[in-house]
Amino acid sequence: MKIYISCDMEGISGVVNWAETGFDGANDYERFRRVMTAEVNAAALGAFEGGATEVVINDSHGSMRNIVIEELDPRVQLVRGSPKLWSMMQGLDGSFDGAFFVGYHSQASSVGVLNHTYTGTVVRYKVNGAPGGETAMNALIAGEYDVPVLLVTGDDQVCAEARALLGPVSTVEVKKAAGRYAAQCLHPAKARELIQAAAERAVREKITASLAAWVQGGSAGVVDTPGVVGMAGVAGVKPLKAARPTLVELTFQVSAMADGAALMPGVERVDNLTVGYTAPDYLTAYRAVRAMINLAGR
Repeated sequence: MKIYISCDMEGISGVVNWAETGFDGANDYERFRRVMTAEVNAAALGAFEGGATEVVINDSHGSMRNIVIEELDPRVQLVRGSPKLWSMMQGLDGSFDGAFFVGYHSQASSVGVLNHTYTGTVVRYKVNGAPGGETAMNALIAGEYDVPVLLVTGDDQVCAEARALLGPVSTVEVKKAAGRYAAQCLHPAKARELIQAAAERAVREKITASLAAWVQGGSAGVVDTPGVVGMAGVAGVKPLKAARPTLVELTFQVSAMADGAALMPGVERVDNLTVGYTAPDYLTAYRAVRAMINLAGR
């Protein structure tokens, strides 16, 4: 049983300000990168206790050099540094049985703590007309490899977003948003306790359901989300897949950003702030999104 963990920082308990999420924050950042490390380590420990034989963690925030590797369980492997082709999902492939999203945040234009979608330039992100944030963006990458998302942790807003998108996914709310820069937070020790227990339970249930499905010859189902179709799975948690061909749309803060994104061949201007790109599959669409965002930022 292999588990993949993508770990962001804005959804870690206690984090409510950008100064706590980057090197410029000095002491605040140094504190919270260790809280981040401890939360993702709790998820890994729970996965191992649940029966996982291998855990790969991808540092998925900012510079992607945040997690303190020597403070992790020695059984894990850590992917770190940037740029990475698949960014927050680097290292994932079809050999994994499930994915965890730890420390995630809600999409841009929501009311969650430090809400955004991949970059501060994006106001809205859509796949086949369905809006979403980084949870959707990355769950769809996992879906291309038939890997279901089993656990999402962060504030109450991203947890609600994940349940609406993924159905019976396990979630852990480590804080309740009181605005973009304020939250009621669990003590880090309590957050770790809940994350570890949820991770253990998710892996045990996945193993049990996989064995039952193997004995019975498998089970199938669909996650019904506008513009997105489900894929066969077990225990009610199914990989999320985008319909093909795949249309991605990005709405930016100002028209100059859309001007930059529109320089990429194949991009269509939807309106003053929005560009769209149609790809044969989601992985190609995702790479186009990364390129458009980079062009918009220039």
